[in-house]
Order: sequence, then C-alpha cells, then structure tokens
Amino acid sequence: MNGGGDGEMTLAFDLSALQELADPERVFDDARRWSKYVGVVSEKPTYVVTNFTRKNRIRQDFFSGPRGKAESLESVGDQFDTPRHVYVGTNDEDRELAEAAGWEYLPIEDAAEAAEWTLDEDAEPEPAEQDEQRDDWP
Repeated sequence: MNGGGDGEMTLAFDLSALQELADPERVFDDARRWSKYVGVVSEKPTYVVTNFTRKNRIRQDFFSGPRGKAESLESVGDQFDTPRHVYVGTNDEDRELAEAAGWEYLPIEDAAEAAEWTLDEDAEPEPAEQDEQRDDWP
C-alpha cells in the first residue's frame, strides 16, 4: 500500500472500513505520510460522516457529501490529480465500485496488515436506524 512516501496518491476510505479500525485518527495521520490526499467516502448522510470524523479527530481532504460512493469516487478522481487513486473498502461491492471508477481497490484487512494498523475486534456495524438519530444536536 505504501505509495513510496512521495505523496502522489489519493487515498479514499469507505466509512465502514474506518469503523473497523481500532484507531482511525492514527490511521489517517499515518496515511498522510504516503498520500497527498486522504478522505472518506460513504452513502450515509453527511452528518453521519461528520460525526464520525469529529469524534475521531480526523481531518479529511475530501468526503462524499450528499452524493453516492460511485459519483464521489469519480468526482474525487477528477478533482485530485495524482498518479494513483486507492479505495479502501470492506466487500466485493466496494471492489466492483473501485474498478468501475478506475481506482485501485484494497480490502481493509490487507491495508491494515500492510500498514500495521490495528483492526477493532469489537467493531460492529452500526444499525441502519442510527442513521436517523442525530447525536450532534444538544
């Protein structure tokens, strides 16, 4: 996964991949050493991504916003001109999405092993109904 330390890679994490990591903040900081741009892609509402990144002190260069993952990868690929575009995801749908958008795909398990990141063994997918709850309100 190492882009050679040249900062010539755009790295996009699927939100679900970040949620599988024990320390997403450290992962983002680490990824910045070999990536020029690092961000988050998700089909969840913007506030869900924003809440996650704020709670984990993640400063992203881009995020998917209100659009879907496919449109986001295309937009990021066009906007951030680097020799490599790598998408870290969790399943075959993510792989297909990356390939369709012309991105390299890397499963979170392989990325974690290569970069010596720790997966959160207790991580559980968030239930769909949590998308409707806003925990950024007083």
